[in-house]
Amino acid sequence: MNLHFVRRGTGRPLLLVHGLGGSWRSWNSLIDTLAAERDVIAVDLPGHGQTPPLSGIHSIGTLADAVTDFLTRHELLGIDAVGSSMGARLVLELARRGGVLGAVVSLDPGGFWQGWQIPVFYHSVSLSGKLVTALQPVMPALAGSAVGRTVLLPQFSARPWAVDAQLARDEMYSFAHSPAFDELLDQLAHGEVQRPAAQGSITEPLVIGWGRQDRVCLPSQSRLALEKFPDARLYWFEHCGHFPQWDQPAEAARLILAVTNREAIPEASMARANPAKATPGLRPAAIVGASLALLAGGLWLWLGRRNPQR
Repeated sequence: MNLHFVRRGTGRPLLLVHGLGGSWRSWNSLIDTLAAERDVIAVDLPGHGQTPPLSGIHSIGTLADAVTDFLTRHELLGIDAVGSSMGARLVLELARRGGVLGAVVSLDPGGFWQGWQIPVFYHSVSLSGKLVTALQPVMPALAGSAVGRTVLLPQFSARPWAVDAQLARDEMYSFAHSPAFDELLDQLAHGEVQRPAAQGSITEPLVIGWGRQDRVCLPSQSRLALEKFPDARLYWFEHCGHFPQWDQPAEAARLILAVTNREAIPEASMARANPAKATPGLRPAAIVGASLALLAGGLWLWLGRRNPQR
């Protein structure tokens, strides 16, 4: 698979893998920091950004095959990697397969929800996707305003007003224009569950980072992630939602460089706390209410632009 990618910096190669509906631009908050020390390769996954969709089904398995083919073609097998959200699950799957990646940092991986969490994830993200698509005519104005981002991004960020305006615009554009979005969302919620990796099978460093205020992949899901990947270590990002690269970019960059440079990370910096201590996420009703408010405000702005006062 010929994935579109950007490449910056020098040093040992480092692969960046975005999440559902994202693109390589999802990493703009920290790509330059990483490129100061590493040869950073940020890809667009199939059906995202400038990479065309696959000819067949889009799933974690087929995306993993596509990334493996890309790395093989570019003689990058064994590369260190960082993934976010769906991309975080993808790098875990590649680590489980063995021989594809080196050190791995997985940021708020999807796919470890169970029971009632599955329909909450599916319907809330599906609604977000529909709203973002409907609001594309006014999205630059919404994403460019601190108030707009506060209403637009509470599901994904603990501090949505502080998210960089251009980053929000880029993410909302790619979110609405990914032809693989709906299929992958269904696969993540209802497709094949993540297969476990036997203890001792992953010998390279593996760290799973999680935002304490993640409202997409709830912090309690970290228990199942660690059960399935017992060789992993867990790192908590305080005051952080689903995307550490949005809410805590400097800390995320430090963690990524430390893990992939094989530096010793003090135990005091790693997670020992019970996931139950994590700050509860918004209730589903609050997320739906915020989304409906966004829809109403966005349509009001759109109609106002279409019918200016004379």
